[in-house]
Amino acid sequence: QVQLVESGGGLVQAGGSLRLSCAASGRAFSSYAMGWFRQAPGKDRDFVAAISWSGGSTYYADSVKGRITISRDNAKNTVWLHLNSLKPEDTAVYYCGALSSPFQIAITERPVPSSDYWGQGTQVTVSS
Repeated sequence: QVQLVESGGGLVQAGGSLRLSCAASGRAFSSYAMGWFRQAPGKDRDFVAAISWSGGSTYYADSVKGRITISRDNAKNTVWLHLNSLKPEDTAVYYCGALSSPFQIAITERPVPSSDYWGQGTQVTVSS
């Protein structure tokens, strides 16, 4: 069992930065590949980024590549998503998820990698 709590969202101007955190509880956290997803109003939940259980491998959606960085610290039971050069179209609720499959399989799943556990989400709003 893994419980996930996201934080760090807020209102930011276009071009600004935010760091989202996903705090996990449960001893199983370090065994999971983790992902960040986002959902804009009226749209499906989209994949943003994934990281392997060790942190050694990462994968990004094309729409955010070069602007977003995912990282984790298993000793702190935390995954981060660093958002840079934010655009109004990045506005969404951002969720972290404990991926159901190992990293190399999860990143091939369509439409999005499946997750065993989800957080409640944190709102990111980017003003133009």
